[in-house]
Amino acid sequence: MQAPPTRDGPRVNEEIRVPQVRLIDQDGEMMGVMSARDAMLRAFAVGLDLVEISPNADPPVCKILDYGKFKYEQQKKRNEAKKKQKVIEIKEIKVRPNIDENDYQVKMRAMKSFIEEGDKVKVTLRFRGREMAHQDIGVRVLERIRAEMDLTTKVEQMPRLENRQMVMVLSPR
Repeated sequence: MQAPPTRDGPRVNEEIRVPQVRLIDQDGEMMGVMSARDAMLRAFAVGLDLVEISPNADPPVCKILDYGKFKYEQQKKRNEAKKKQKVIEIKEIKVRPNIDENDYQVKMRAMKSFIEEGDKVKVTLRFRGREMAHQDIGVRVLERIRAEMDLTTKVEQMPRLENRQMVMVLSPR
């Protein structure tokens, strides 16, 4: 036997199974505390639904309104809230210990544009071969990046060595 489907959202009409409710009519006027049956009869008399607005109150607050319209308005609010959200991405910039000055400037411009868009930047400095013996050069490159980006960013993860690469994460202030 299947379990009954679970409802999301407020209880409506016959689903409200409490003896007493605090009723608000279709014009927003407080009608006071009354039995749930009387409230439902009033809602049906004006051709609308009885919707439980605040189920945790004592007694629960119910309002007379058009449930279809109510659901539509809530969906619109959720979609608006979703539009306003900004998903923060982590962009990765790869550099080398012996990076040329022009290449460095190109990478810095890219980092600045990512930060202005509100994204985090992961700076990865990769060592190859004998470069592992000169990690101080790599640290100097990352320190230079940090110093130049200091006004617009904060260091979320300090430079640390992971196998053959150093990683530092910058985020917008």
